Amino acid sequence: MSNDDQYGGGHGDIGGTGQTRTRLPEADTDPYGAPRRTPRASRSLVTVVGVVVLLIAAIAFANQSGDTPDPAGTADTPAASATAPTGTRPVDAKNTGIPTGFPADQQGAQSAAANYAVALVSADILKPQMRRQIVRQVFAPDKVAEIEPRLDQAYGKPFLDQAGLDANGNAAPGLTYVSRTVPVGTKAVKYTDGAAVIDVWCTGVFGTAGVGSTNPVSNDWFTMTLTLRRVDNDWKVDSFAQKDGPAPVHTDRTASTAEEIAKAATEYGGFTYAR
Repeated sequence: MSNDDQYGGGHGDIGGTGQTRTRLPEADTDPYGAPRRTPRASRSLVTVVGVVVLLIAAIAFANQSGDTPDPAGTADTPAASATAPTGTRPVDAKNTGIPTGFPADQQGAQSAAANYAVALVSADILKPQMRRQIVRQVFAPDKVAEIEPRLDQAYGKPFLDQAGLDANGNAAPGLTYVSRTVPVGTKAVKYTDGAAVIDVWCTGVFGTAGVGSTNPVSNDWFTMTLTLRRVDNDWKVDSFAQKDGPAPVHTDRTASTAEEIAKAATEYGGFTYAR
């Protein structure tokens, strides 16, 4: 049984980006890069193309601040090290479900970046009320007024309509919107006391599960780069960017049904991530 049959769709990806991923700003990569799979004929081709175009526009708009992190090496660039976990618990407290109070060291910065990546590429970021809570928890206070309207416009009604979501970021009855991110590892690109640039290598599942979905759930691999600084005894985000990969070889494992995916998305909880 093909993936299309199991999701009740018949709708191919265009250039490997057909899924409605809750994506963040791209780094200097080509959004029209080589496709990960062969495009297939689709009776909803116009709808899928519309979602892709809107998604790219939203990414570009939200990243107009000019604060894209510069990963260039400097005297403050830490030496390369293995990505083995430290085993140290990162934090004990949470605010609006997001871990808070990360220690003022390199490990704390990496732990903060991993947890912030999960929040920023989540289904909640498309819900206006939840988005405001996320932005105010994750970003430095003096950045909130700048980033909040950008994300409001990027994920506004045109985007939500194309993604098949209502004004509150919810899927239609019988459908479940999924956006779950899993950090695979973190790397300190730059670190000084009170400031850091952290790469977070991620995978995740993104799309809408349910019979008739034109945007079936699929997986992706990407790297988020977050520029952090210390504010009020915690790490907060100054700016962020995102690029595709590194991605492993795709396996031919049989896809689960839409019902199985929707059930897993609602029954399996997330984690607090530590370096």
